[in-house]
Amino acid sequence: MPSVLEERTEARPNPRQEEAAKVRHVSRHRTRALSALRGAAGILVLAVVWELAPRYGLVDRYFVPPLSEVLDVWWGLARSGDLTEHLRASLVRSGIGFGLAVATAIPLGAAIAWYSPVRQLFTPVLEIFRNTAALALLPVFVLVLGIGETSKIAIVLYACFFPILLSTISGVANVDAQLLRSARVLGLSPVATFRKVVFPAAVPTIFTGIRISGAAAILVLIAAEMIGATAGLGYLINYSQFNFLIPQMYAGILTTSVVGLAVNYALVALERRFSRWRA
Repeated sequence: MPSVLEERTEARPNPRQEEAAKVRHVSRHRTRALSALRGAAGILVLAVVWELAPRYGLVDRYFVPPLSEVLDVWWGLARSGDLTEHLRASLVRSGIGFGLAVATAIPLGAAIAWYSPVRQLFTPVLEIFRNTAALALLPVFVLVLGIGETSKIAIVLYACFFPILLSTISGVANVDAQLLRSARVLGLSPVATFRKVVFPAAVPTIFTGIRISGAAAILVLIAAEMIGATAGLGYLINYSQFNFLIPQMYAGILTTSVVGLAVNYALVALERRFSRWRA
């Protein structure tokens, strides 16, 4: 029977293990900091090139104004509230369409991959539509649903639906067979197996499609807002182009890029939240 002293000795953390854990922690932080620094340096180089190229006549200053002029116009739009109005309109439309795509594509994709009768029923139809570009159907959506909000949300839903659907099908269908055998050995029901084993294992693949759809939601909406819209970033860009408000046009384009970047980082953070079990 071990003595109290031996139990206390065994309970003490190993100093070498603690030191190794600290070294790994510091190393991870240094790697992340270095990666962020390199990314910031790349953006800084792009900003400097954008600022100097028009000033030194490398590009036509009228069509590509310096970055400082674009930022000045952007700040004016932000202070007046016009940019906020256009940004809010675009985010509401893309958010609704993207949310509907996630809510419909993930359950349908899981059912197609998990149940053979559902797969046999839906696969031929999906093969027809998934190869049709969303913007090619934009005139159809406008004719059927009009030029209001419904057609714009519908085109975003269509553009986001198939990347999420296909990634869900791939993620569920390619779950490691060893995991499924282990679930059967443990006596889990099909529903419990899907909920506790299959779906968590498929989450990383599903989020690949979600991130692709997050970018598509912004890009497709911008194109849709150039037709029959009175607000939104796409409308702002199109209106500025037709009225030769070039710095304002670039301000709208820059805002679109920042929104797309923010959406991507938010989805990456969400993926990490749902994939904490991964090493």
